[in-house]
Amino acid sequence: MLLGTLLVLLLGGAAPASAHAALRGADPGDGSVLKSAPTHITLTFTESVGLLEDSFRVYSPDNRRIHLGEPQHADDASDTARAELPGGLADGTYTVAWRVISADSHPVSGAFSFSIGKPSPTPPAAPADHAEHPVTKSLYDTGRYLAYTAAALLIGAAAFAALCRPPDTAPLRAPLLIGWWTLLTATAALLVLRAPYERGTSPASAFDREAFTGALTGRPGLALLTRVALLLAAALLVPLLRRRTPRTRLAAGAALSLALALTWAAAEHASAGIQVPLAMTSSVLHLLAMACWLGGLTALLLTLHRARTPPPLATVTRFSRLAFASVTVLVVTGVYQSWRGLGSWTALLETTYGKTLTVKLAATLFLLLAAAMSRRWTALLARPATVPAEAGERVPELVGAPGTPPGTGLVSPAPDGPGAPDGPGVPDGPDGPGAPDGPGTPDAPDAPGAREDLHRRALRRSVLAEVVVAVLVLLVTTVLTGTLPARAEGEAAKAPEPQVAGLPGAEAFAIPYDAGTPGGRGTVQLTMDPGRVGENGLQAVVFDPRGALSFVPELRISFTLGAKDIGPIDAKVTDRGGYWATSDLNLPLEGTWTMKMTIRVSEVDQVSETRQVRISR
Repeated sequence: MLLGTLLVLLLGGAAPASAHAALRGADPGDGSVLKSAPTHITLTFTESVGLLEDSFRVYSPDNRRIHLGEPQHADDASDTARAELPGGLADGTYTVAWRVISADSHPVSGAFSFSIGKPSPTPPAAPADHAEHPVTKSLYDTGRYLAYTAAALLIGAAAFAALCRPPDTAPLRAPLLIGWWTLLTATAALLVLRAPYERGTSPASAFDREAFTGALTGRPGLALLTRVALLLAAALLVPLLRRRTPRTRLAAGAALSLALALTWAAAEHASAGIQVPLAMTSSVLHLLAMACWLGGLTALLLTLHRARTPPPLATVTRFSRLAFASVTVLVVTGVYQSWRGLGSWTALLETTYGKTLTVKLAATLFLLLAAAMSRRWTALLARPATVPAEAGERVPELVGAPGTPPGTGLVSPAPDGPGAPDGPGVPDGPDGPGAPDGPGTPDAPDAPGAREDLHRRALRRSVLAEVVVAVLVLLVTTVLTGTLPARAEGEAAKAPEPQVAGLPGAEAFAIPYDAGTPGGRGTVQLTMDPGRVGENGLQAVVFDPRGALSFVPELRISFTLGAKDIGPIDAKVTDRGGYWATSDLNLPLEGTWTMKMTIRVSEVDQVSETRQVRISR
């Protein structure tokens, strides 16, 4: 039943775009000026999105909120969001604040403005309560990190016990219990925080019954509920499985681990974007391999230090093979997921997602180096104690390593009994040639027992180093799952620039500028009607970085046709109370004109931008 629910979650929301929703287009467009009032607001995203009760908030020119119809998907397209506007809207600038939930469970929000008739002198600003709440976001991110770590500890310790078969499993009870309780608690906390996380409100709003119920009906909420049910079912099944055969216990544990991994894949990047079925499979295998390796490392470290019966060499060898298989799966699935999220090699260094991924790759490289050292020490321990070191081989030494107390090693060599003769090549004892060592005489530095003791200490230290780096890898992975993938970021950047609705023959330009001063960044939305030879109308609206209307002391626009040595022609735009315009710009010839725009952002600061404009007949 639980697995069926998960499969419905996975297959029911597959979308053909890239993971992590980004706004692809809006109607009306950002900064557009309409001749008549629109009937709807429609947004199009790069992937399917979930809608909230207040996904849209529209504010009139006098800064009053407008009553809207219930948000819906336009034409049943899951990558769209639409709200119906009331009739009789007055002229002026309207601000739209929107918030949706992307298919990978992350909330996405933004704001834009459009005007009816002409822009308002003082347009309304976007409401602040649609931004992310810092406390809620910090708590939610902490819960996600704890859930990842607990899953690795729980699945990895169980896999180590079942597949590596240590004779003393008592040290594994603590990580199993800690992993189960931490995962259950973190998942419950994520459920409680889901509603305020989606809405961008404070944690106190988590107790809003309507919001909480709404959050549970979405795919992320259902995935979290399924995870809680799986953990509770595991607690009930463990006592029943103790009397079953090892093969039955192994099959039950594998099914539970697979189902838990699906609860992550169902609600994060793999559940949306290109190649969803393959991405889902890759995500599940990646998480399970990570848990078997990193959680198994913790189990091995605890067994090496706390087991009453030292683990035999076969246990360490089995884990070495399990770790090698896990790393192989991690490399294959990691390469695929990196390609899927990046989209191009240049994004590795040019985007936030790529830079975070680079940090993870570097940490993983250190983890692989520590794992290679562990395999080296395991191989040295695998040599029979009676076989001397190869000629010319130098046994690694740990500088300043303390002695290992009795009973903590992997293999306990029998000490030399009283009267035991020296082996071949051992120097004569103090009582003459061939005399046995006296009581308290230490083994020679190159004796097999000394080498094994050295290798055991080195193995413990290399495994400890792996565990420390593994914690860092898990932390970076948590950050990565909350970062907009570079492929989706690229798709959003390729989206067409906003066009001006209601003016079919117009040419529209969005020109960014940066005056190099605080608050000196912004965009000029410029419209040329009809954008052809002869008389043209020109309208320019200046926006600040937040997308709100910005007032500047002066704006000058000129046109030059260098090929015909014409210009510069001053457009003579004038301030019309919130925007700059002219209706008598005459461009006499067709060709590619150079438009120069100079913006004075203060009494002493100004900046110039140029744009090539094609004028045809």
